[in-house]
Amino acid sequence: MANSIKTAGNSSAKTPPFEEALKKLEGIVEAMESDDLLLETLLAKYEEGSKLVKACQEKLAAAELKILQLEKTAASELKLKPIDLQEE
Repeated sequence: MANSIKTAGNSSAKTPPFEEALKKLEGIVEAMESDDLLLETLLAKYEEGSKLVKACQEKLAAAELKILQLEKTAASELKLKPIDLQEE
């Protein structure tokens, strides 16, 4: 089951894992806050950061959906209810 969650979470080969994307985003913010970058470099960093923000938001939304689908059964076991993401 853990493998199926990992596979579903990494469906896009281009998108890095959440933690890696967040680290890159933090590095971009630090670089942009320094006064050493040229305008062209700032724009490139901004574009890259925007893509990373979107990827992180999508991963968080998917994780939130999975968490919301957890329900307790009568035996107090956690059960993951299947959801159809294509309806949205």
